[in-house]
Amino acid sequence: QTHYRDTQSWFLFVSMVADLRNTLFVFFLVCFHLRESVGIKLVWVAVVGDWLNLIFKWILFGERPYWWVQETPYCGDKTVLDSCSPLTGSPSGHAMSAAGVYYAMISSLLAILLKEHGGHIKNWCVRGTLWAVFWCVQVCVCLSRVFIAAHFPHQVVAGVVTGILVAETFDRVHWIYRASLRRYVYTTLSLLSFAVGLYLVLRGLGVDLLWTLDKAQRWCQRPQWVHIDTTPFASLLRNTGTLLGLGLGLHSPLYAEARRVGGATYRLACVGATLLLLHQLDSFRPPAHTRALFYLLSFCKSATVPLATVGIVPYCVAEAAGRNGKKHQGGLS
Repeated sequence: QTHYRDTQSWFLFVSMVADLRNTLFVFFLVCFHLRESVGIKLVWVAVVGDWLNLIFKWILFGERPYWWVQETPYCGDKTVLDSCSPLTGSPSGHAMSAAGVYYAMISSLLAILLKEHGGHIKNWCVRGTLWAVFWCVQVCVCLSRVFIAAHFPHQVVAGVVTGILVAETFDRVHWIYRASLRRYVYTTLSLLSFAVGLYLVLRGLGVDLLWTLDKAQRWCQRPQWVHIDTTPFASLLRNTGTLLGLGLGLHSPLYAEARRVGGATYRLACVGATLLLLHQLDSFRPPAHTRALFYLLSFCKSATVPLATVGIVPYCVAEAAGRNGKKHQGGLS
């Protein structure tokens, strides 16, 4: 930050793009409407990956550079670093989610291209280009997290490796594409129960898993950035809400009705309409004055994102297209 201040805007932009929020509000809806299986896999990779990241953070107790340099005797320079992350640092959540999501997208794109156009393109050229893009993105994300003093180098490397392992695992898991609503509910409850149970067990053993909040408040350049939205349970409820919302959407009668309509124009209309709706939804911020109410509304908001993407918007677009078609036919007659 001292010697490469000119790159600050670029690295801040990279960190923003690598945030898991963009996976759900942009990548998922585009992928789902263009190729449903890819969108479904993205949600599972993102949710399970971020859940694992939370569990690893609770177990590994990784320090953050921006507070570590203030408390260690090894650093003479006690300049306040421009960062404010209230969770533990190992492994990097940004690096892990970016690696998992981009790996899932590129591996899926490769499978589609080589299956449908394998006889017309050079396999090595396509593979080389896409994986070069993947690693360029990962290097930029890792450098950005180190630059803003959110992570040490070994933490971003651990995040990339773990994210790739999660994505590679779901490349080989096929039941997620035909999972029943009951399985979605059981998986959501399992993820919630395991995380809460681990928290209670460790707390009973005298381990304070929220020890980082005090450090963040003390060493953040802007302590107001330490918001309830950045706490571990907010992350947990966002992830489980998203997974349950996907299950509800895929097994809703709206989704079944919308599947009867197809075509490139319909899919593009769904992408555009979903982007507009989710942009409005993203602007909603649950009130933070009551913790329980915030967590409940955060869970519902996260569940609404895939539910709207999968069922509500496609159904509305299909209904609008059907009515316009009837009016057109009536006018011609």
